[in-house]
Amino acid sequence: MTYLAIDFGGGSGRVVAGTITTEGGKKQLTMQLVHRFQNRQVRLGEHVYWDFPALFEDMKTGLRKAAQLGLKVSGIAVDTWGVDFGLIDRNGDLIGNPVCYRDARTQGMADEFFADTDRTAHYSVNGTQVMEINTLFQLLSLKKANSPQLQIADKLLFTPDLFSYFLTGEANTEYTIASTSEMLNATTRDWDWELIDRLQLPRHLFCPIVMPGTVRGKLRKDIAEETGLGEVDVIAVGSHDTASAVAAVPAKDDESPVAFISSGTWSLLGVELDKPILTEEARRAEFTNEGGIGGKITFLQNITGLWFLQRLMAEWKEEGDEQQYDTLLAAAAEAKIKTVIPVDAKEFQNPKSMQAAIRDYCAEHALEVPQSKGATTRVVLQSLAAKYAEATAHLNAMLPTPIQKLHIIGGGSQNKLLNRLTEEALGVPVEAGPVEATAIGNILCQALAKGEVKSVAEMRKIEI
Repeated sequence: MTYLAIDFGGGSGRVVAGTITTEGGKKQLTMQLVHRFQNRQVRLGEHVYWDFPALFEDMKTGLRKAAQLGLKVSGIAVDTWGVDFGLIDRNGDLIGNPVCYRDARTQGMADEFFADTDRTAHYSVNGTQVMEINTLFQLLSLKKANSPQLQIADKLLFTPDLFSYFLTGEANTEYTIASTSEMLNATTRDWDWELIDRLQLPRHLFCPIVMPGTVRGKLRKDIAEETGLGEVDVIAVGSHDTASAVAAVPAKDDESPVAFISSGTWSLLGVELDKPILTEEARRAEFTNEGGIGGKITFLQNITGLWFLQRLMAEWKEEGDEQQYDTLLAAAAEAKIKTVIPVDAKEFQNPKSMQAAIRDYCAEHALEVPQSKGATTRVVLQSLAAKYAEATAHLNAMLPTPIQKLHIIGGGSQNKLLNRLTEEALGVPVEAGPVEATAIGNILCQALAKGEVKSVAEMRKIEI
């Protein structure tokens, strides 16, 4: 059986095919890239949007290419970033392009919400790290603006649910993506209906929750014919990309808990647990309880990650001085600067110039200002490593025993300098890879739904 993982990231999307074979009693996953395409944020008027129709068309192109390759597709599954959503009206139509989480509409909404909400009590139910990008605050911003979209909406669908809806016609919400919203009860793993009612949000917006490893529905007839794939199951996986990536961590059976950093635009640092941690200590340390595959909780902290380097590289390219990662990281390795900046400070959230923001911060706080691109990169990477060490110290204080090993997965695991700095900062061994963790986890969770794989533990033993 061949499975198609449709993996949307903040800058690009891709369709990846995966097939599990068995040889000599061992299972092996073989993958091939079928299609890659651009994703971009589009500023239109006062807001920043995702171009959903274009992304949907790019996805269908990938499905057509899979059919043209002669692949016998048994399942399709979508994973994306968290928190963002689209609204559907009573006719089943999309009400406008989904707004990007980096839009300014949520500024100040968290403070307004907690003006009459007890933070400790709220966390004891939701267990979510408070970030103004969260779905809760996006919805509150719509209410405050008296948005006509919210008034006519029939259903709210998170980004991967939205893609799956237009593939199948079935409206449901996958558990791991719902857990990014700050509107889910972390213990019952259902909607926090008390919160929803208190905010006077209509219950009908919130769709039934389905768990990873279940079938969402069948490919719509028109899309089945258009793509040439025929009738194929569309499967719920860890549709929050972090959940799929964590399920692909190549942890050994004796690693408990499994510790990871999913490294990309964001760095998601945490451990895999059986139950949420909803204590005041966890809230103050800014950890979140997100859904995982196989009934697990991914207890983690969201940390700004390689967003810094992505912005710097784009900025230097626009200035006509495009950099290559290999040479830039080599220069960073040689830089002697010791400056460390707080990577999650508001100054770095979405500045007009990341380079200027770093230099200005250093100057204002009596820190050595980086004077070269290599030094700037070194400051970013050692600041990330310092943040990882700080987060791990908080994490260890909440666990029965400190973590003994850290897995760095995702695209950022290729950054050998960051891996080395992280190992030095944490004082534990760091194991890098797989790079394609999200696609691997997506595909193997589809295999779990189809019975080709029996458990997450078996998934982690499959050779890549």
